[in-house]
Amino acid sequence: MSIVVTGSTGSLGRLVIEELLAAGVPAGEIKAVARSKEKAADLAERGVEVVVADYDRPETFDGVLSAGDRVLLVSATEAGRRIPQHQVVIDAAKAAGVAQLAYTGVFGGPDADFVLADDHRATEQAILDSGLPYTFLRNNWYTEILLLGLDHAVDAGAVVNGVAPGSRIATAARADYAAAAAVVLRTDGHLGQAYELSGDTAWAFDEFAAEVAAQAGKPVVHTTLGHEDNHARLVAIGLPADYAEVLADVDDAISRGALAGTPGDLARLIGRPTTPIADTIRAALN
Repeated sequence: MSIVVTGSTGSLGRLVIEELLAAGVPAGEIKAVARSKEKAADLAERGVEVVVADYDRPETFDGVLSAGDRVLLVSATEAGRRIPQHQVVIDAAKAAGVAQLAYTGVFGGPDADFVLADDHRATEQAILDSGLPYTFLRNNWYTEILLLGLDHAVDAGAVVNGVAPGSRIATAARADYAAAAAVVLRTDGHLGQAYELSGDTAWAFDEFAAEVAAQAGKPVVHTTLGHEDNHARLVAIGLPADYAEVLADVDDAISRGALAGTPGDLARLIGRPTTPIADTIRAALN
């Protein structure tokens, strides 16, 4: 039996493996699935078994999974292509008879009402239809994603997006989500569970801007744009129009309160408070 992590060289997958190793899981019992053996060379050097497989090449998953494995399916990154990519792993997991298929979905699960959630909802349904023993890890937004371009925001004196003033979001650090994934893979009692994972505290972007300003020592405010202007802003910084629309739609969802929930599942799983947003901002500025 192995603990198998797909997307193992990505930002989340790599952290999950680090958490497993730190918790005492022997490296030889961890299998890292990656598209490139070179990118996973450091993991192999530590004794982790590295297997090259690609969501877009179903045949590469032949023999990767075995009966009794505990598998983490880290969601693919290309919206619109995720469903067939995820189905490749689901089919391989069913054929192998794995003991658990954990999936990193989106906060709200079937109730998430924004475009980015569509592929995640469909993937969860495909896993349910497969009859596999499952665990759903429904991750809220990663704090680090909101810090992309932070230096520009400090220079411009404004955090600009399409989120309505006062709207709250309960993000958590990527390491928090990785720790939760490691827990459900290495401990029992998580089959058939759907965990709604978010930070302990929901915050608003004026509070976020004030914290950035305090740490940077410069005035920073939150500026809200309408949907069309927000979409145009995202296109102007180089995003494809379709993806810019997806992100603008997420801002609208935050404005509706779709990502403001704080059920406490994440802190309970990892056995500690989630990382305060101030800590993540500090790390980004430094």
